[in-house]
Amino acid sequence: MPDPTDNNMRAATIAVLVENEAGVLARVIGLFSGRGYNIESLTVAAVDETRRISRITIVTTGTEMVIEQIKAQLDRLVPVHKVSDLTMEGAHLTRELALIKVVGRGEHRVEALRLADAFRARVVDATTESFVFEMTGNADKIDAFCALMRPIGLAEVSRTGAVAMLRGATGLTA
Repeated sequence: MPDPTDNNMRAATIAVLVENEAGVLARVIGLFSGRGYNIESLTVAAVDETRRISRITIVTTGTEMVIEQIKAQLDRLVPVHKVSDLTMEGAHLTRELALIKVVGRGEHRVEALRLADAFRARVVDATTESFVFEMTGNADKIDAFCALMRPIGLAEVSRTGAVAMLRGATGLTA
């Protein structure tokens, strides 16, 4: 299990192309849990219906040796087509989607709307006592928005987890 006090720890965003079939996600998760590795974020979706390929994006942390072990073990799973550590392959984009519910009245509502505008969050639901904001961005942006909403009346947060893609013409293909 990685030691969080180790200064050689790094975050890794790993994209994995897999067969879109029952049990594949469970095998990937089992690989992490069986070895005591933590998954900080996990997203999965079909990306090629014709070839039945899904893309799993995993954000994890570990020493360089641990990250290399994770990639090697993922690569050995039978339904895996390709494993890519986007953090090491070059410039990449990482985004999350969040729904953020803020409850409040009066000046709190005005302040919530002002901050939402500054962060480019969009109102997707409104009542006389609450707003639900939709926001996309990197994890730090969403964390900062939630921290500012906490004293105003942050009631609930739902996040997708990270999705990531290499910048430029290079792509991840099976």
